[in-house]
Amino acid sequence: MLDPYLGQLTLDQIDGDRIWSIVQGELSKGNKPATVNRYLATVRCLLRMARDEWQWIDSFPKVRMLGGEVERDRWLTREEADKLIAVCPDHLAALVKFALATGCRAREITGLEWERVDLARHTAWLNQTKNGTPRGVPLNRDAIVVLKAQQGKHPQFCFIFRGKPIRWQVSDKIWRAAVKKAGFTDLRFHDLRHTWASWHRQAGTSCDELKDLGGWKSRQMVDRYAKFATEHLSVAAARIESCTGSVGGGGNGGNVVMFPHIFPTPAKQKSGRLLAGS
Repeated sequence: MLDPYLGQLTLDQIDGDRIWSIVQGELSKGNKPATVNRYLATVRCLLRMARDEWQWIDSFPKVRMLGGEVERDRWLTREEADKLIAVCPDHLAALVKFALATGCRAREITGLEWERVDLARHTAWLNQTKNGTPRGVPLNRDAIVVLKAQQGKHPQFCFIFRGKPIRWQVSDKIWRAAVKKAGFTDLRFHDLRHTWASWHRQAGTSCDELKDLGGWKSRQMVDRYAKFATEHLSVAAARIESCTGSVGGGGNGGNVVMFPHIFPTPAKQKSGRLLAGS
């Protein structure tokens, strides 16, 4: 995708004008800022590696991300998830169920091997993670049920399709077909991870717990799900409940201190009329 802009250049020829040509070219195609930012992030990452790790260049131009990127917030209700699973072929249904139970990414699931699964201890260990750091995944009962159904199908990999390990590119067409059959138009497999995290927050899982469960390195990515948990605010919300039990029902509220509607101005305070009872 970047070859038309940078393919004929050496690294030291990539300047600010070349970077801006990427922005203009992709926006003119109708791409959204989020898409353009993915291209820019790729360029910035490669240039940083060329400078810091390979030492092929001494410097590179500042690459600024575009503003106006809308954060994706797509997740499924329990009913929608059941609807999707019902139309998936068996091998895809297993992937979907495991993703909803563990929050694992597609590549983490398709690359999971039996030697990294301990059903007795309800734990799996991932070595193919997005951030490159191996991590353990606690398996709840839903995940255990999925894995037990896969036992005996392949000696090495937990999830297979027609007797062979699943290459996600092969299943991508099947995924789109299932999404369409379920009546969804804007669903990606990665949205199952968002769904898993949203369900956890709705169930009361703290952000710190969710961070460790999902393998995030910082709280920044986890805080986006904070809006789904309101239990800790219920006490605060109840502080202005009316005595009659209905909003605006005429009660003063047990904790509400009623002040006069009109407060004296500084001029009145200075004149001493406040002390006289005015």
